[in-house]
Amino acid sequence: MISYKPFYETLYKKGITEYNLIFKQGFSANTLHRIKKGEAISTKTLDSLCYALDCEVSDIIKFEKE
Repeated sequence: MISYKPFYETLYKKGITEYNLIFKQGFSANTLHRIKKGEAISTKTLDSLCYALDCEVSDIIKFEKE
């Protein structure tokens, strides 16, 4: 199962809010809603998040065995 726990840790470390991602970086609220609910996001979105947060993929998602 893919976990987005590292995403929230990265936001906290960098001092970036979801508000900032939506209104200043241009991400849709639906994208953040999907992440919050643990639903799938596209690799394009993942790439955009890595660029906006200046981080690696592992700073956004991780695989957890159920």
